[in-house]
Amino acid sequence: MTQVYDAIGVDYANLRRPEPRWAAQIEAAPAGAQSIVNVGAGSGSYEPANGSVVALEPSFVMIDQRPPGAAPVVAGIAEALPFPEDSFDAALAVLTVHHWRDPDAGFAELRRVASRQVVMTWDREAVVDFWLVREYLPEIAEREADVVTMRETCAGLDTAHVEPMPVSWDCVDGCIAAYWRRPHAYLDARVRAAISGFALLEPAVVERGIAALAADHDNGAWQSKHADLLDLDELDAGYRLVTAGGTG
Repeated sequence: MTQVYDAIGVDYANLRRPEPRWAAQIEAAPAGAQSIVNVGAGSGSYEPANGSVVALEPSFVMIDQRPPGAAPVVAGIAEALPFPEDSFDAALAVLTVHHWRDPDAGFAELRRVASRQVVMTWDREAVVDFWLVREYLPEIAEREADVVTMRETCAGLDTAHVEPMPVSWDCVDGCIAAYWRRPHAYLDARVRAAISGFALLEPAVVERGIAALAADHDNGAWQSKHADLLDLDELDAGYRLVTAGGTG
């Protein structure tokens, strides 16, 4: 998956900004942790401001976008963390598990190097029912069929607490569900370029789905079909914060 982020990571830091509500949940999760490893850290979104943080990221394109003053970063993969056992109080992994080649190995590594684990991921079943996927790009669901499930995530972390992370209507983290109430945003190629769900599909497939969405948006069909969404301030799109282990 390094190649994917080498491709979509070009403007990632600008399009995938930390969502404040999510950041607050993530910041609170490793309560009391003085040392944290941020696995799959990307450009540094959601990196805790408190404590001693070390970042790990496989893509040099993403590493190059880390801002001045960001935590020191090590190149590497989740399945083989280059740290001794019990090096950290907590291990953090935000929206990265779905890219791991061997999630079981990755979870084992999180548990090996830290007594507490904090993982932000999503419920695969919820993605299938997201309107963009269900109505315009079902190929995304097909592509995600082998992604680790919530049950497997909890099992890999050996007993875990799961809490929902609703997506606000004005979410600034440009993930695939960020624009659930702003369908016109998906018509922007720049927006799509920062979302791995699009990057992993054949361009012709994406173009066909986006053309259908554009037509429905322009003729009002999308607005009529999804009028109920227009009155909501937030949506449960399946994003979850999973915590396990000790208290640091």
